Amino acid sequence: MNNPQKLVKDIQENIEKVIVGKSEVIRLILIALLAGGHVLIEDVPGVGKTTLVSCLARSLNLSFKRIQFTPDILPSDITGFSMYNLKTGEMEFKPGMIMSQVILADEINRTSPKTQASLLEVMEEHQVTVDGKTYPVPQPFIVLATQNPIEYIGTFPLPEAQLDRFFIKVSIGYPTKREEMFILSRFQTQNPMKDLKPVADAQQILELQQQVRHINVAEAIKEYIAELVACTREHKDLTLGASPRGAIALMRASQAYALLEGRDYVIPDDVQKMVVPVLSHRLILKPEARLKEMTAERILRSILNSVYVPVIGP
Repeated sequence: MNNPQKLVKDIQENIEKVIVGKSEVIRLILIALLAGGHVLIEDVPGVGKTTLVSCLARSLNLSFKRIQFTPDILPSDITGFSMYNLKTGEMEFKPGMIMSQVILADEINRTSPKTQASLLEVMEEHQVTVDGKTYPVPQPFIVLATQNPIEYIGTFPLPEAQLDRFFIKVSIGYPTKREEMFILSRFQTQNPMKDLKPVADAQQILELQQQVRHINVAEAIKEYIAELVACTREHKDLTLGASPRGAIALMRASQAYALLEGRDYVIPDDVQKMVVPVLSHRLILKPEARLKEMTAERILRSILNSVYVPVIGP
């Protein structure tokens, strides 16, 4: 692909025909897509989470399914199940809702831990196993899950193993007054999403994902990432630091960021830009740290200020 930066810019601008004032959030989601990761969107209702995911799927001409997670939804609803076919006399696989390229897992913390766990295999290995048989999901594949950070009654908090499978966590946030006026004008007569046309396809995204993996990461950068992650495991205010999966995600996010910046190598700035969205949801604060009103983001910022930054050239 000759100009990956232009393609990603076209995708972002296409999404922004509907979504107003959230360029940074859209960019982070596209970075996760190019890195082959999944996104946790934590925000209050009505700020455009579902609309954003729908716009992403339409812009890429990918298959899209929305799964509304409720307490009564079963793991087989997600992964699929085997059913006896009276005509053939054989068991026949009925695909579940996860068999799509873009999945919106809406209010994921409202379903039971057993159903949440049904996503673990498919998010990590891009496949589901039903009755001993493995079925791959279509590629490219991305799960974008939402949860409400305010309501806790009737919810099941995501366990650490589930959180760790999300590549990044983002928050859309409320629009400014001027942005909200833009939204009102844009939606005054009709929903602009209905007119949204694809600007890329599955094959182009798969090519971009391959390019990301070939972005050079110097040994000094790997050491820098390892040191940052090690500091989270030793920090006095943290019960749980980032995992090796988190370190790999930080490297992959830095590679994707470098690609979008038009470089074929990672620099420390790329790592620093990605540290908070990639690692913040993987950390667990000690109770006394919460009482001191510490946050994962503040801790990561302090770690960034304390770790030696390597000098990297082209």
